[in-house]
Amino acid sequence: MNESMRSYMKVGLVHFMAYPETLKGDGPIVETFKKIAIDDYFEVAEITWIKSRAVREQIKKMANIAHLEISCAGMPRLLTTKQNINSLDEDERLKALDTLKEGIDQAYELGAIGFAFMSGKYLPDKQEEAYQALVKSTKELCAYAKTKGDMKLSLEVFDYDLDKCSLIGPVALTKRYAEEICQEYDNFGLMVDLSHLPQLRETAEESLIPVKDYIIHAHMGNTVVKDPSCPAYGDSHPWFGFPGGENDVDELVTYLRVLLSIGFLNKENRPVVSLEIRPVDGEDPDLLIANAKRVLNRAWDLV
Repeated sequence: MNESMRSYMKVGLVHFMAYPETLKGDGPIVETFKKIAIDDYFEVAEITWIKSRAVREQIKKMANIAHLEISCAGMPRLLTTKQNINSLDEDERLKALDTLKEGIDQAYELGAIGFAFMSGKYLPDKQEEAYQALVKSTKELCAYAKTKGDMKLSLEVFDYDLDKCSLIGPVALTKRYAEEICQEYDNFGLMVDLSHLPQLRETAEESLIPVKDYIIHAHMGNTVVKDPSCPAYGDSHPWFGFPGGENDVDELVTYLRVLLSIGFLNKENRPVVSLEIRPVDGEDPDLLIANAKRVLNRAWDLV
């Protein structure tokens, strides 16, 4: 592609994956966030919960000064507490909803452009009951977010039988779910992820084209699916080109071409497309970020 990628998308970085010591809402959030804020490669930083109000105020100020947009992710809230918004236990479902509502509150407090979450466990023998619980929870979250402003919510599509084992999920059920929610709420969409396609055993075309009308956010990353003994196995987001991994320049090129062909990448309403990488066995996060930027630069040249 001869034109700048900035003409078609806002490149982001998933802060809490690059610096996983911040996953639980504390740790060196300010110091690591500053590394993204001073790097003009990125227009968006995706952050997760921040337990300290003082730290949230620092992050908001830094982002404003740096002209950096923030997007918030509720997935770590659910994963680190093992909560499930499609639990068939109503008390457990409501508990998960409460933590996501708290996340929505924080996102508005930070001036975030979006808030993401994930479905709970895929239960083959109770799939329809879990699906209905998910729809109920999602509509409650969309209604709650609407009372506070116009921030978009997105559900990230994960694997259903390999690592996160989430209900959403396989493309057919994902499409049904997105159609049902979007019929009633205009503040909802899907988040897709290159690293999840091999985990779902779906190609970019198979996974993205059926839900093209509902995608509002995208991630770019790598995964290992063939060797369960590998420390980067599953939804671990190792660096592009990681030994035994599935994604490098060529796979990112294919992914970006499909996103371009369906109109997701566009000049009129540039979407967020974030790099998501995570250190393995003590690797330096800054080296992984350099890897991801070089891979994206090369992939865009070939789109």
